[in-house]
Amino acid sequence: MTTDPADDIAAALAQLRGRRSRPPFGPGGPRGHEHEHHGHGHHPFHGGPPWADPGQGRFAGVARLRMLDALVAASGPLSVSEIAEAVGVDQPRASRLVQQGVQMGLVEREPDPDDARRTRVRLTAEGERLVSGVRGRRRDAVRSALESFTAEERTELARLLTKFADAWPRE
Repeated sequence: MTTDPADDIAAALAQLRGRRSRPPFGPGGPRGHEHEHHGHGHHPFHGGPPWADPGQGRFAGVARLRMLDALVAASGPLSVSEIAEAVGVDQPRASRLVQQGVQMGLVEREPDPDDARRTRVRLTAEGERLVSGVRGRRRDAVRSALESFTAEERTELARLLTKFADAWPRE
């Protein structure tokens, strides 16, 4: 655990979000509005956040963000199989996420030094900037939600939520 409970809570929430094996409803969302989005600033996909391409379905952005989070958390570049495991998707879906990330300039492929037939994936500077911004907003939202908590309550919530996230089943 870090010294700031808000950071621990944000990390535990991100960990739990990454463990969802599949969305609770189809790709069009709860009402079937596959291309609905609510405009979160300018980017190439008509006003949503840069990782959320409405053409890829409602949850494409969440999976893409989990891929970027996994790459940040890794000690080095990851294989597509390692990304699939970290994100909780099958290998073909992970390959598509990587390809979308490459097209968006968020990740790049590099040769695997141990196996010339494979590639490894790493964040680009743009991908690092995007994840840093998202993490900052997530941390700010957690801090705002914790304003009415005492220091002891924040620390206890961070401890319990981290314990809960660590115990959550991977599948």
